[in-house]
Amino acid sequence: MARDAGQTLAGAAALLSDEHVLRALMRSGRLTRAELAVQAGISKPTVSESMRRLTEAGLVVDTGDRTTGRGRIGTYYGLAPSAGTALAISIASAGVVAERLDAHGTVLTRTTRPLTRPARPELVAAALTAAVEAVRSAVGPARVATVSAADPVDRVTGRLVHLPDAPFLVGELDPVDLLAAYVTGPVTVDNDVNWAARAERDQGAAGDDFAYVYLGEGLGCAVVSAGEVLRGHAGLAGEIAHLITTGPGGRAMPFTEVFAALHLRQPSSTAIDVPALRAAGADVLAVIGTAVAGVLAATVALADPAHIVLGGPWGSEVTGAVGAAFAHLPRHVPVRPAAVADEAPRRRPRPRPAVPARRHRRRPDLTGLPRSPRFFQVRYASVSELSVPARSPSEWRPKSRTVRWPNRPWLVRRHR
Repeated sequence: MARDAGQTLAGAAALLSDEHVLRALMRSGRLTRAELAVQAGISKPTVSESMRRLTEAGLVVDTGDRTTGRGRIGTYYGLAPSAGTALAISIASAGVVAERLDAHGTVLTRTTRPLTRPARPELVAAALTAAVEAVRSAVGPARVATVSAADPVDRVTGRLVHLPDAPFLVGELDPVDLLAAYVTGPVTVDNDVNWAARAERDQGAAGDDFAYVYLGEGLGCAVVSAGEVLRGHAGLAGEIAHLITTGPGGRAMPFTEVFAALHLRQPSSTAIDVPALRAAGADVLAVIGTAVAGVLAATVALADPAHIVLGGPWGSEVTGAVGAAFAHLPRHVPVRPAAVADEAPRRRPRPRPAVPARRHRRRPDLTGLPRSPRFFQVRYASVSELSVPARSPSEWRPKSRTVRWPNRPWLVRRHR
């Protein structure tokens, strides 16, 4: 039994080392074994064993480049084309957007399929299938996929759930089943507000304890506690549309009904008319600010976040009014606009230097990609899955010790 346990631990350590090596290559493009040891935080012999396994598996190849200068000549390694690709998909009222990415996070192909309202499941399914068909690779299916949906998502099945007064999907949809023919690995589906909260967290400005309130055509909230999004038992946490708050004239009403009372809904829909809201006067914005502040008070009482982040198309435009109304309530926390824009202009990926000098980072660097909450985090999740041979903690790092020679104080060697 002890021998079996030792073999199990050795196998887990090998998989963990392989993951660290793959993540380092994903971040930097190409590295020598010595650079991999520094960036991955593991010893050179362990890197050599990991490189042997990954090369035999066809995931890592010799790029053909060599180091120059003094000392031993080093070989640069990179990810093999056979490392696979990932799909990042957004399902929203504007349409279905599908992207195919390589293991470095570079968008290889992208397409959009528009949707009409009301969005029936069969129409959304057809648009999703058409979008994936347009970006699929000729060499085979993608390894993983992540999906962002502008609707509640069942935590267990990944199905999109229809709720009363939902502004987008009328009915239920199963993206996991629809993508089964195009993906060989896992398909991760979550609400777009949860993805936006993860993007805000990964930018570093929001920290690990905050509530993200999305204000757009729909209304939503995501609570991040200790760095994790709290999804609830069924995955429906954060549905704030029907929370009771203060409406026009000081009347108590559901949050979503405030916009109906202010005539800020789209025709024959519960979706908020964003252009009309932006054109509203200061008195209307003050009423909206009070209503949002009431929702924030309930969020703070229940989740106790360190601060509130307002995102969405009109979240930053009411931050002042919300903050002023929220400050008068008995219990309030700082309120600030989202750091990650809802829809940012597309930019080309940054060119990677020949010999990167970046230190070890926890997540792939996708900052050269469009910084939209609907895509930033789903891209990261897709690309991250490509590097994981098996699930394991990503923050493991062996301790090291420093040796100094008494008669040579300038000579320091770090042993791992």
